[in-house]
Amino acid sequence: MTTIISPKQFSPVEDAENIKTACQGWGTDEKAIISILGHRNLFQRKLVRLAFQEIYHQDLLQQLKCELSGDFERAISLWTLDPADRDAVLANEALQKSVLDYRVIIEIACIRSPEELLAVKRAYKFRYKRSLEEDLASFTAGDLRKLLVGLISAYRYDGDEFDETLAHSEATVLNHEIHGTGFNQEEVIRIVSTRSQAQLNATFNIYRDIYSRSITKGFPGGDYFSTLRTVIRCIRDPQKYYAKVLRAAINTEGTDEDALSRVIVTRAEKDLKEINEVYLKRNNVSVDEAVARDCSGDYKAFIMALLGADDN
Repeated sequence: MTTIISPKQFSPVEDAENIKTACQGWGTDEKAIISILGHRNLFQRKLVRLAFQEIYHQDLLQQLKCELSGDFERAISLWTLDPADRDAVLANEALQKSVLDYRVIIEIACIRSPEELLAVKRAYKFRYKRSLEEDLASFTAGDLRKLLVGLISAYRYDGDEFDETLAHSEATVLNHEIHGTGFNQEEVIRIVSTRSQAQLNATFNIYRDIYSRSITKGFPGGDYFSTLRTVIRCIRDPQKYYAKVLRAAINTEGTDEDALSRVIVTRAEKDLKEINEVYLKRNNVSVDEAVARDCSGDYKAFIMALLGADDN
């Protein structure tokens, strides 16, 4: 459920003009920008961006990049982008890091809907003139490459139906391939990259019933199994997964603003309320209380607005 508190009646032209005014003069009025963009839903933000382009013949994003800086600029720029384009940017940034951030790729592949994933891949190709699969294959190798490219390439069934007989059979296959001695991961990759979320969750539940343990318990070390564990966690319980990402981001010395911004910005209009409920239950403090304690300045104000916890 969304945490965005947006007005039912608004004027995109007025918003565009007010943002322009906030960017003029000796100093930028960051509070005015937050009060507008931090309280506009996706449809409203699109209209504001169109109005800004029509009135000033300038991209709103370029204006924001010129006027703002640091974590605040990055967060508000991501928020202003369309979701598919935003995910394309996040994926490319993850691939460009000295140590590839597999979590970003896995979130896009396993938590987005099949249609959303297709839109991300189109946006990536349009923006970077290469396919996401192509770039992902260039930065990975071996079973890890097969797993990640397989996840990004898939188009899963998105319904709630599942085959219990198949789930039982594939639970046995997963146990043999993961915890056996051969470590041939072809079948594991096939199963986790092609089955629907409902089918995989049925398989994971039956696995627990048969073997009296979670499928990820006792995983060997290394990048491949660490990545596979993240894949399973994203598929099994996205809200619990995101709550853990937020906890790690906030509890990191200095705060991991990249991870914090990614979760808040991408989930604010999806399931951030549910993620906050899981976070509160597991940490005895809400996300907005944790952010208020660990963050500061305009960045804090903007994140609090997206959490629906500001004073606006």
